[in-house]
Amino acid sequence: MTKNIQSEFIPLNIAVLTISDTRDVNTDKSGNFLAAAVSETGHSFRGKVIVKDNIYQIRAQLSLWIAAPEIHVVITTGGTGFSFHDVTPEAIKPLLDKEIPGFGEQFRTLSIKQVGSSSIQSRAFAGVANNTYLFSLPGSLNACKTGWQNILIEQLDNRHLPCNFSELLRQPPTS
Repeated sequence: MTKNIQSEFIPLNIAVLTISDTRDVNTDKSGNFLAAAVSETGHSFRGKVIVKDNIYQIRAQLSLWIAAPEIHVVITTGGTGFSFHDVTPEAIKPLLDKEIPGFGEQFRTLSIKQVGSSSIQSRAFAGVANNTYLFSLPGSLNACKTGWQNILIEQLDNRHLPCNFSELLRQPPTS
């Protein structure tokens, strides 16, 4: 990781959305990990919500955060597999202004070292909507650690060079 030590860290306001039919506040290890990781790295944790694997519940919560100018980033966990109830990509992609294809590609490349060819079953993805960055990770704790520790921690740090998503958040959105 390359960092520009001349710059001062600029914290982002980050929310976490857990998408699951079975998890609650006590059993949501992935969402709890992400919430703690956000705070531990100096970002401002702005809340965590758990919704069912339901396209409209997912869109309703995300729409609130996307419309809120104080939320810079939303990280979702869960619903990115291929089972009939995994609907996260179908719920979120219509809300995006732009997709970030490299995020899912890089996530699966990193995952292959841990889960082998099963990484092909991950539909992890990212995009931007109304100048809010959305990163969708699988629901497993290991997947969230992989995404956070190997991609997001750097890309959400304004000191990471040669480029990062943090610097793009300071640009005005296009309509």
